[in-house]
Amino acid sequence: MITSLLGKKLGQSQTFDEKGMRIPVTQILAGPNWITEVEDKESFKSIQLGFGTIKNLSKAEIGHLKKAGLEEKLRFLRSFTVSEIAENEKPGTQIAADAVFAAGDVIRITGTSKGKGFAGVVKRHGFRGGPRTHGQSDRERAPGSIGQTTTPGRVYKGKRMAGRMGSDTVTIRNLKVIAVDPATQIVTIKGLVPGAINGLLIISKEKAKKA
Repeated sequence: MITSLLGKKLGQSQTFDEKGMRIPVTQILAGPNWITEVEDKESFKSIQLGFGTIKNLSKAEIGHLKKAGLEEKLRFLRSFTVSEIAENEKPGTQIAADAVFAAGDVIRITGTSKGKGFAGVVKRHGFRGGPRTHGQSDRERAPGSIGQTTTPGRVYKGKRMAGRMGSDTVTIRNLKVIAVDPATQIVTIKGLVPGAINGLLIISKEKAKKA
């Protein structure tokens, strides 16, 4: 049974709950999704979903979609492991957002955070920087010492230094669905999610906690 969908971030806004409290919300276009492949084995069951459209695809990708009975040129394809496969979950089937999610559901969302380019240690790791006294006017944002002495004579792996910042896979858990619009396939969730506008998101139901 499908418990995850692909979507794209439309934007961030605000709304009010039943108590009149203002809450931040994110709107996500979560449909339509298409089933492009189903693997039903004894040891492994998975469903591949497609979302979004694109102008050009490779011949291999077009053939893969035609095998599922689809004429749409889908941009994103992702596979999800499932515990069981329902009878109506076959290649070529369209999945609507309101068929999977409903108001009140607790979900997790995975996306790619915004890339911020090459950043120094002050911005990237929150370093304090060095003093500007005694002529050290150029040391304010410097990282300081990074190495050891003769032993071990190298820089340890994982040392916090300057480098590429952002563009990481980020998952936000325990988000709540505020509303699902069947007409527009827009899912409104409480809170903010990673990524830029129109960025790909993976929306999944959180597993129910055991009592």
